[in-house]
Amino acid sequence: MNFEDTGLSKPILTTLQELGYETATPIQAQAIPPIMEGSDVVGLAQTGTGKTAAFTLPLLHRVNKTSEGGKHRPIRVLILSPTRELAAQIDKSVRDYGGRLPLKSTCVVGGVPIKRQINALRGGIDFLVATPGRLEDLVSQKAVRLDQVETVVLDEADQMLDIGFMPAIKRILKLLPKKRQTLLFSATMPKEIKALSQDHLKNPVEVSVTPVAKTADKIAQSVMHLPPDGKVNAMTKLAKTHPGKRIIVFARTKRGADKIARKLVAEGIGAEAIHGNKSQSQRVRTLASFKNGKTLVLIATDIAARGIDVPGVELVVNYDLPNVPESYVHRIGRTARAGASGLAVSFCTSEEIKLLRAIERLIKIKIPALSADGTPLQEKDIPQPTRAAKRPDGGRPQQRRRRHRPRQKAS
Repeated sequence: MNFEDTGLSKPILTTLQELGYETATPIQAQAIPPIMEGSDVVGLAQTGTGKTAAFTLPLLHRVNKTSEGGKHRPIRVLILSPTRELAAQIDKSVRDYGGRLPLKSTCVVGGVPIKRQINALRGGIDFLVATPGRLEDLVSQKAVRLDQVETVVLDEADQMLDIGFMPAIKRILKLLPKKRQTLLFSATMPKEIKALSQDHLKNPVEVSVTPVAKTADKIAQSVMHLPPDGKVNAMTKLAKTHPGKRIIVFARTKRGADKIARKLVAEGIGAEAIHGNKSQSQRVRTLASFKNGKTLVLIATDIAARGIDVPGVELVVNYDLPNVPESYVHRIGRTARAGASGLAVSFCTSEEIKLLRAIERLIKIKIPALSADGTPLQEKDIPQPTRAAKRPDGGRPQQRRRRHRPRQKAS
């Protein structure tokens, strides 16, 4: 389904077009129509399926149609999120997709001075993205009113259950008007989430998307095991051994993407980075340069790459392995389009072995291993994961604090 067929307003469609989004993902195609109609929705969807846009786009459309503006506008949409990071991402999506609309959004989470958030709320907002704990703090201080909320979104409901937010969520739901729209999205549906849905949603439309776990048959995949300081040289060599070919390189961070681009340019390779810190005009210009072949190497973060659909990409490089295994499938799917063949090469340090194993479990394929010089590696020669890989984000585990026992007095 194209976004033009969803009934979204012209300002939203124009923004999506500028961002490079033309076709709705399966979860978006299923969820947008009932949300626009005002129905309650239960969505079963993994991270990386486009579910944030699935609820933000139709809600922006609905709120804008009946918005009265003004300084003292009430909160009409409440979005609850389990983590500060996800809340910030959702708030950014609301702002990005609603860039042409006279709507306001703010984000309230723990770990940030509460006075600053109280001041933001005083200005009047339409969308409030919050973590449950900080929202209850603001309610207790009478800094926020929820009596005019028209839609509540429970995002990553199973994760909120795991963290222990379920009692807080139930208390918050009691503060909302009984006549409202409720949207619940979850990667899994344990009995507690099912019970929450039955208690608080009215005749919900159920939408479900099976996690993407299959890679295209015509993509030749390999993983190159490298020391942490070997990635730049390996990337340079790959680019030089594929002259004139379009290459997309995936980096984990915006800063990392810029660094890779600088390194390649210093080696005489035409490369540009695209990510959220770039202005809209910069992103459009970079993408146009990549499409017309003036720039052959595009370094992108996962979020920035969502709207990229460029034919003729022959090589995808995972400079950093993704933390979410499903992202690997989406990344390498940028090549081998329309029946063509393609290559996907992933760099893997000893700290990323656990991420690699998670990807292989998902796609049910043992990705052929290569050494730094490109020769095949036997299983026994593959480096073992280091302690830093024991955390799913590849970071170092927290050091245990030693307990200081009081010294015994000499008898």
